[in-house]
Amino acid sequence: MDITFDQVSYVYQPGSPFEHRALQDISFSIQSGSFVAIIGHTGSGKSTLLQHLNGLVQPTEGRVNIGPYALVSGEKNKHLRELREKVGVVFQYPEHQLFEETVAKDIAFGPENFGVEQKEIEDRIQQAAKATKLSEDLLERSPFDLSGGQMRRVAISGVLAMNPEVLVLDEPTAGLDPSGQREIMDMFHELHKSKELTTILVTHSMEDALKYADHIVILNHGEVYREGTPLEIFKQREALENVQLDVPEVIDFLAKVEEKMNIRLPYEGQSIAELAKELARMVRGGRDHE
Repeated sequence: MDITFDQVSYVYQPGSPFEHRALQDISFSIQSGSFVAIIGHTGSGKSTLLQHLNGLVQPTEGRVNIGPYALVSGEKNKHLRELREKVGVVFQYPEHQLFEETVAKDIAFGPENFGVEQKEIEDRIQQAAKATKLSEDLLERSPFDLSGGQMRRVAISGVLAMNPEVLVLDEPTAGLDPSGQREIMDMFHELHKSKELTTILVTHSMEDALKYADHIVILNHGEVYREGTPLEIFKQREALENVQLDVPEVIDFLAKVEEKMNIRLPYEGQSIAELAKELARMVRGGRDHE
């Protein structure tokens, strides 16, 4: 589903001594089927922006369009239930929301509450567990007997069981070790492609934004500061430093290779180790032809 923010502002506790403007005149679009990363320092408005995507909050000013659904300032929305069925949100530490007796029951909770037929629910449980690489023998176990990583996959399975068209990820790797972070992000990227989802990732990891996203939006003090492709964004070192954001190590490596060796390596999601091997092959090839 295409998503558009049109001059959206959001104010917490308006008219009170605690009034806070979290978003200010936000306008940008997300194309259906794209993978978009929202980045920015703490307090930039990322979480508030995400809450608009499934109607947890409504714009104080402006309009948000999510496919055929609209959230408009001052207008009551009669289709929030339908919208929330289409937009799946994975919050930070989603495993904290587990509560059912078994893994299968936890995965089934969302579809049951939306009136999905039992046979369809059973199919969705199997599909969601397969997508998150949860083995079938875990389905009848208590989610609280599982490892932290497995519990997170159960929670994610519950979101996928809703068959969302839009997947919203709010720091989905928080608290995981580096290996677990890579596994979870690779899983989301695979789901994004296989299910043709529109995926929106809020992250503090510049490396994840570079590796997985095809478009990046930077927020700063509730406003859109920059947007563009990952390579366009991360080449703007000074602009990033101005809002306390780092350049990914891979981009640093590519810039140093170009500066010191006058070699421009094409970047297609490789790690530094993979790029180093490509560089070594290029250098050896050049010497072989001398």
